[in-house]
Amino acid sequence: MSQVEVPIPAADSPPELEPLITVQHLVKRYGDVLAVNDVSFSVRKGEIFGVIGPNGAGKTTTVECISGLRAPDSGVIRVDGLSPQRDRDRLREFVGVQLQEGALPPRITVGEAVGLFASFYRDPLDPDHLLESLGIRELKDKKFRTLSGGQKQRVSIALALIGNPRIAILDELTTGLDPEARRETWDLIEQIRQRGVTVILVTHYMDEAERLCDRLVLIDHGAVRALDTPETIAARAGGNRVRFVPSAPVEDRVLQAIPGVNSIERKDKYVTVTGTGDLAAAVIDALAKMGVHPSELEARTGSLDDAFVQLTRKSAPPEEERT
Repeated sequence: MSQVEVPIPAADSPPELEPLITVQHLVKRYGDVLAVNDVSFSVRKGEIFGVIGPNGAGKTTTVECISGLRAPDSGVIRVDGLSPQRDRDRLREFVGVQLQEGALPPRITVGEAVGLFASFYRDPLDPDHLLESLGIRELKDKKFRTLSGGQKQRVSIALALIGNPRIAILDELTTGLDPEARRETWDLIEQIRQRGVTVILVTHYMDEAERLCDRLVLIDHGAVRALDTPETIAARAGGNRVRFVPSAPVEDRVLQAIPGVNSIERKDKYVTVTGTGDLAAAVIDALAKMGVHPSELEARTGSLDDAFVQLTRKSAPPEEERT
């Protein structure tokens, strides 16, 4: 399976395009299980960079290698010029991590937890000011076990930010939250970026990736399937769709001859054509030349969700179970 190459900025690239994090040919195994298979990408300073993929695709393992929590079997990772393995203590000074499985003692209060984490850093943020900025100062004396799911996620963000990091790694931050709590959390993530923090956001929600991410990498079966902006991936892989009811039978081979058409589906009386470019105009023009009139015509552009399904569906099944 071919890999997506990491773009190399030109020597005179502006600072905002210089990679703050680079991952090159990352490989990680757990015994006989190949979790990450030759993954490469870069993250630019100040962006929200998404890591998406199905459950068990290797997303968490990848970001744990970036944060220094796991050691890769091979490959090169640089975080602001440092190695997560050799320079782990230095990385902790400016990388904040919110783990997917992270938890706090049930009886600890929010204030105690944030104060404890602040003590780990040389120059932490002011705990009260941080809680205030995240809208949870009133939770300071609440025990962790009494918090709602959304409140716990806000506390997780506070713990990731208390060290005043330049980079924040957020893993499956909104899993299990109701729609309102998810949107509130999205606002908080955008606030993090406004503070000048570079964010790596691991998610399997496509609406979340579309809303928040400047660029993203799609990982499936441990390998990179796409690396670009959400809009570009959606347009390239998700394609455009035109659904209609033909006034007379139309053979698939005729539709496949239309420039830009990738696939054709039939269900009941409907024909759905998927492809690229100005697909609706091309289909209507081709049908008109055949004397066929399309009714109940519906056209829409591809979404990241469409692209996700198409790209992961095309992926070869793993030879062995991945994590």
